[in-house]
Amino acid sequence: MAAGRPRLSRGRRVSLPGVHELLRPATRDQAAHDGRQASGREAHAQKITVYLSAEELLDLERARLTLRARGLNVDRGRMVREAIAMLLADLDAGVESSLFARRLREPAAGPERGRAPAGTP
Repeated sequence: MAAGRPRLSRGRRVSLPGVHELLRPATRDQAAHDGRQASGREAHAQKITVYLSAEELLDLERARLTLRARGLNVDRGRMVREAIAMLLADLDAGVESSLFARRLREPAAGPERGRAPAGTP
């Protein structure tokens, strides 16, 4: 290495948004069926961590690419926020008629649905 030149580290690469992301308006234009709205593209102070199987993550990415192919460019976070708004609206419409509650009542269909990790009660 030449004297006086800073050494470059091989740390994490930073992913920067593309121009279409930077110029996209930050609006709340898509409401759930009863008026619930996802927060859209804005700074969020709250955070949750969600663990997905490889298959679930691949399905989410395929859905994102399907939307993108039809002119709707959204990120996975926006998709998840919209899905949460929809399931909460469904639940608000009535627990007994809720598709969300009905799916939660179903027995788990494999290790991904509803099972606690090994070693938990």
